[in-house]
Amino acid sequence: MTPKTLLSPGHGYSARALAARLLPEGWTVLGTHRDPDRAEAIRATGATPVLWEKAALAEALSRASHLLISPAPTAEGDPSLALLSEEIARRAPHLARAGYLSTTGVYGDHAGAWVDESAALAPATRRGAARVRAEAQWRAIPGLPLHIFRLAGIYGPGRGPFEKVRRGTARRIVKPGQVFSRIHVEDIARVLHASIEAPSPGTAYNVCDDDPAPPQDVIAHAARLLGLPLPPEVPFDEAELSPMARSFYAESKRVSNARIKEELGVTLAYPDYRTGLAALLQAEGRD
Repeated sequence: MTPKTLLSPGHGYSARALAARLLPEGWTVLGTHRDPDRAEAIRATGATPVLWEKAALAEALSRASHLLISPAPTAEGDPSLALLSEEIARRAPHLARAGYLSTTGVYGDHAGAWVDESAALAPATRRGAARVRAEAQWRAIPGLPLHIFRLAGIYGPGRGPFEKVRRGTARRIVKPGQVFSRIHVEDIARVLHASIEAPSPGTAYNVCDDDPAPPQDVIAHAARLLGLPLPPEVPFDEAELSPMARSFYAESKRVSNARIKEELGVTLAYPDYRTGLAALLQAEGRD
């Protein structure tokens, strides 16, 4: 086993942010891809590409000291386990740490009330229910030093409200009482890194900022930062939304992040959407 080797099935937006913190510390990061054309893009970040197929993944798993699971579950469950369940079960006791990226959607709707990690898992959407099943699958592996990270709505470079506002396609969809929690991708990486430094197998962490807010407020703030007109308000019942977009409004809750602060000692760089959006704009060369 190579010390400090992270296998990252899925190797998506959040996993890449963690890799950017680990690689300068001498880690090897093995990031999976399904398309050979993606291999060079992964290699350009300093990570090592691994093709998403059984033999290549099994070999990478044999070298890994740490595991971070990112792929979204399917109706059949977690795709990593569907491909490598026996290999992961055999390898589990030899891993220093495993992390599973889940979602705060596992808690379902709480009509705007606060929830923490002790709340019952009662998802209101099929996507949330699939995450609950996947969490249970990973928890069922004997000897796996599993940590679960329930992520709120993710934003960061290349992912946020600015482009829709600039294109003039943004809308302030208003559903009375609706609030969401959010998290900047760099703060996700900060939490994951802190957990690697202070492992606590079996623990679940909510990963979100301090300021759950109505979605229309975030769009309005983005427009003000850009100096553009406020997008129009549209009542939720009149909004034309895709089934996936509409499902986001099926749940309203304020998610507590006390555990990441108290147990991992995390100080968020972007404790609310206002600081996060301002930093994104500054990174573009505007403030």
